[in-house]
Amino acid sequence: MPVNDDDPSEPTPMTNATGPAASPPAPPVRPLGTIAHLHSVGPDRYPDWESIYLDNVERLYRIMYSRVGNRPDAEDLTAEVFRTALGPLRVSASIGEVRAYLLATARTVLAAHWKRRFGTEITSIDMEDDLASLNDPPAESDAPQRVARILAALPERYGRILELRFLQSYSLREAARAMNVSLSNAKVLQHRALRRAAQLAEEAR
Repeated sequence: MPVNDDDPSEPTPMTNATGPAASPPAPPVRPLGTIAHLHSVGPDRYPDWESIYLDNVERLYRIMYSRVGNRPDAEDLTAEVFRTALGPLRVSASIGEVRAYLLATARTVLAAHWKRRFGTEITSIDMEDDLASLNDPPAESDAPQRVARILAALPERYGRILELRFLQSYSLREAARAMNVSLSNAKVLQHRALRRAAQLAEEAR
């Protein structure tokens, strides 16, 4: 893993169980600030941090979108990956090393996201499979279709709690109010819905 020795997310593109699927929009390009330029660059190296960002931001965004299912979270997590990698990552590393390091960082960032939100890891990044997709040209994400199929296969109340929590970014208290259930009941519903959705996702592989 390359290390710098200088130590210098229906309000989203996601679809509900009945609506039409939509592809995620390309993430906005954010300025990275000061860019360190190299004096000489090999054929398998990036010339600067801006090139690293521009070449990989959409690829990472689509991976994140396929895991979290909504534009706001996918954008925030993608930005967090680059913020986290900005210090340790050497610009002089090979393109393969850069992408492997960005993906490893994305895996850690995604795991922390799920831990903060639900206390458990809901989806994860596979270093082998996702590194291959990171090296390929960006492709259209099928996340909306996959999520729609899973929600449609769930019991109605399971699908509703996940739609409110994941797709509409409701807090657990807000979801409980929208469903006319107690907060403790909403917690139980969410736990059972996530477990069943995970089973359906595994069966669909």
